[in-house]
Amino acid sequence: MRRPTSLTLRLTLMFGAVATVVLLTFGFIIEHLLSEHFKAEDIKELHMITQVVEQSLATLQSGRNLAQLKQRFDDLLVGHHGPQLRISDAAGKLLYSNPGPDLSRVPRPPAGQSPPGDIQQWNDGKHNYRVLFKQASGGNGLPYTIITAVAIDFHLHFLNTFHRTLWLMVLGGIAAMGIMGWMAVRHGHRPLHSMVDRISRISASELNTRLTPEAVPAELTELAASFNEMLQRMEEAFNRLSNFSADIAHELRTPVTNLMTQTQVALSQVRSAEEYQEILYSNMEEYERMAQMVGDMLFLAKADNELNPLHTEEIDLESELHNLFDYYEAWAEGHRVSLKLEGSARVQGDRLMLRRALSNLLSNAIRYTPENRSVTVRLDQTKEQVTIVVQNPGTPLPAEHLTRVFDRFYRTDPSRQRSGEGAGLGLAIVKTIIEAHGGKIIATSDQSGTRFSITLPG
Repeated sequence: MRRPTSLTLRLTLMFGAVATVVLLTFGFIIEHLLSEHFKAEDIKELHMITQVVEQSLATLQSGRNLAQLKQRFDDLLVGHHGPQLRISDAAGKLLYSNPGPDLSRVPRPPAGQSPPGDIQQWNDGKHNYRVLFKQASGGNGLPYTIITAVAIDFHLHFLNTFHRTLWLMVLGGIAAMGIMGWMAVRHGHRPLHSMVDRISRISASELNTRLTPEAVPAELTELAASFNEMLQRMEEAFNRLSNFSADIAHELRTPVTNLMTQTQVALSQVRSAEEYQEILYSNMEEYERMAQMVGDMLFLAKADNELNPLHTEEIDLESELHNLFDYYEAWAEGHRVSLKLEGSARVQGDRLMLRRALSNLLSNAIRYTPENRSVTVRLDQTKEQVTIVVQNPGTPLPAEHLTRVFDRFYRTDPSRQRSGEGAGLGLAIVKTIIEAHGGKIIATSDQSGTRFSITLPG
């Protein structure tokens, strides 16, 4: 994949492009205005000369005052910047012409054009002229053709020089704007380079480092804030991972130590087949505990990476709980605990996952319920949501435990380390499953007992 162009080069080229467009636009506008100004002045002069000639021809009487008119025409042309004048009659006979180019060679306007006159540009091979044709009537009633011309070499030379200067200015402007743009971009990127330098020094041991949004330009404030939020999430995830790894090592150390101790004791002396069999049964309990722990950790790892897809179907929660009551009946009777179910509800969800969550809550409730008391499960359903409450009597949990009961490997009583008590992942799995279904779970506790309240979308 081709690497994108650097921002510095992009902005430098953009500055150059803007300079080119601006300079060319202003140059063309000025050039056009100058050209139109010169053209307007030339046309004004041509019309002024022609008008005086027309007025003079109106006084012409059968050639008797022709000499006076010629003198008048000579005097008229003296007051202007080298104009040329040619007057001829209808037969083409020359009436007047001052020294200069032969205006008879100027192409005549096509027949049928408007009689007031026609302005055109003409070159005699040496110089450029702007020419005006005009038909006029003399005082003797005869028609005359007036051809007036003014030289425009100076104007064209000035415009050509201006045009070359314009392009030099454009090229110089592009180079100047490119250099200035590059310097401005480099200077403007200093805060970004400073941020990159600070970010490059961040390591796993310095995840508490934060950028200061108030110390960067306004355009980078959002970037700094977003980066701080990312660091916050990374720090929390890293701490959870570190704690999780430490908890795994701690939880696995106990069964592994037990297995090693029992194996060493078994090998310390010769034993009977019945004694070895008893030791293997004891080891089997530790293996089952380790297998359950590994399975729970694998489930949570998949949930963290969204690798546990939901197989949604309609579930009759009342029926599912009755099945769970049947499963836990013998264990509950062994603890002298009864199970009660109130209400009914149906919900859309993954049957196996919700069954696992409810099973974990029931086993947790039975474990901590005093003898001769009951675990109560209440179901309630509205159009918007389904509520499941699992309540067990017993010693209320302190507030500091309620906020952490759903943490992984957390136990309210650290002294409870018997193999049957689990690894402290049950409630964490419950929370993960409920949140995967778009619901939430909260724990409350008072003198009447401990309650886990689940809310699921209806």
